[in-house]
Amino acid sequence: MCGILAAFGTRDYQKAISQSKLLTHRGPDESDHVILNHLPSGGILCHERLSIIDLHTGKQPIQGSSEKTWMIHNGEIYNHEQLRKTLTKGQIARTKSDSEIIVHLFEELGTESLHHLDGVFSFVISSGDKIFAGRDPMGVKPLFYGTASDGSLWFASEMKCLVSVCEDIKIFPPGHYYHSDEGFVQYYKPEFYSGDFNPVQGPERLEELLSSAVKKRLMSDAPLGVLLSGGLDSSLVTSIVVREAKKTGQKVKSFSIGMDPNSLDLAKARKAADFLGTEHHEIIFTVEEGLEALKELIYKTESYDVTTTRAATPMLIMSKYIASLGVKVVLSGEGADEIFGGYLYFSQAPSQKEFHDECVRRVKRLHTSDVLRADRATMGAGVEARVPFLDKEFLSYAMSIHPKHKVIEEGKRCEKYVLRKAFDCHIEPYLPDEVLWRQKEQFSDGVGYSWIDELKAYAEANVSDQEISSAAEAFPHNTPETKEAYLIRRIWAETYDHPTTPSLIKRWIPKWQADKDPSGRANKIHVKKYNHVDIAEDTEQPILDEKQAPKM
Repeated sequence: MCGILAAFGTRDYQKAISQSKLLTHRGPDESDHVILNHLPSGGILCHERLSIIDLHTGKQPIQGSSEKTWMIHNGEIYNHEQLRKTLTKGQIARTKSDSEIIVHLFEELGTESLHHLDGVFSFVISSGDKIFAGRDPMGVKPLFYGTASDGSLWFASEMKCLVSVCEDIKIFPPGHYYHSDEGFVQYYKPEFYSGDFNPVQGPERLEELLSSAVKKRLMSDAPLGVLLSGGLDSSLVTSIVVREAKKTGQKVKSFSIGMDPNSLDLAKARKAADFLGTEHHEIIFTVEEGLEALKELIYKTESYDVTTTRAATPMLIMSKYIASLGVKVVLSGEGADEIFGGYLYFSQAPSQKEFHDECVRRVKRLHTSDVLRADRATMGAGVEARVPFLDKEFLSYAMSIHPKHKVIEEGKRCEKYVLRKAFDCHIEPYLPDEVLWRQKEQFSDGVGYSWIDELKAYAEANVSDQEISSAAEAFPHNTPETKEAYLIRRIWAETYDHPTTPSLIKRWIPKWQADKDPSGRANKIHVKKYNHVDIAEDTEQPILDEKQAPKM
């Protein structure tokens, strides 16, 4: 919902304010700052706001109960109204914003307050001479920090604010807080992070918990919509949103993008939208538009990862269209593939344990891949993406499900079978079968295969053989191995060439398959079909072939 920047130990306030202005795409509605005059060495908090909750009085920075306590926040706190009722120290609300509860809860509970927040967040609090900063468990909201040559400490929502200021730049780790007295502390330690964790849960509560996760993310004072790619994850989210909207007679706006009306995603999204009765918008983009957006996209994602770039380009184009309609919030389906092993390469997992371990690894790295893409591509156009699959309660439950319910078995069990089956309701169906049981298609493929093919061709024409042969000299860390990767890295380096920044980017590479191209088309099972099997049993008895699935 916003962009934040904080600097401590400096009085160069104009520099801080100008760096904060680099975040206006995240917060185009209003801007403000507070100079922390009580700090002997100086300090400032800056905020660029996208108004979603409390449109009129929710301006930040927000003052706590003391004139020496101030806070800036990016994100949403879904249980803020319940938490207000627990305060006991006479804190007076200055706004109706969900953000304000963070500073008051800190005044109430100190660093323990983080365990009570249900939402997504990156925030910085200055209280007296102490600094307290935190990031949500999955890193849905970005945060970086660094130190300048004068010893000043900086925090910012995006790396671009720090590259010309700080000597070293680091990612503020998800699920951690920073306090001046303690340094960095990991507060989020779910059981499934443990290497010897033994998941034994069944899948019985998936429908209930995902529905709850979606409902709480409908909290908004600004227009809201859904991203509907036509794949399983976004379609389930859309279906749940529609069920809630029907209770108040509202029409849900849904959005999808592709290269022509018959692209895979647009065709399936149309089926889902017709079935659900949404006000559906299709955005058609061309290869030329995608290539024209490439430089802006890489600037906004701050990533040179090939998968991120391929998928985020159409997402940014779509987000600009969404913003043009006045919609400021969208729900999206990120996270399901990591939680349930939905990528096709999971079909090559050697064992159930290795399948589960890879799910854990992917979940831990979401803030470097799909979550990063969703945040930067949408916020790059002033739109906030909410991701219900990463709800803390849902995630804890889903990651505790025994991997025997998740594994892909060629000829028997398709990817994310357990999730599909949980929503396979034939009395009041969530989705048509052709969408509910659609094979995984990665977003960058689903918009139209020609997007990736033409991007590769463009790179082939614009990167010389000499450049790729000497790539290790130009880019010794994460050396690009293809001309496509080199092109993206070259554009990235124009803005983010800094001694410490190359190591902050993680590449998305499929495991257990010979072809390391991240496209789902590179996997051998991409065009194969599956049978449905009963999740309540072991995978011995196939029940229904996909063509025989019950009709609504």
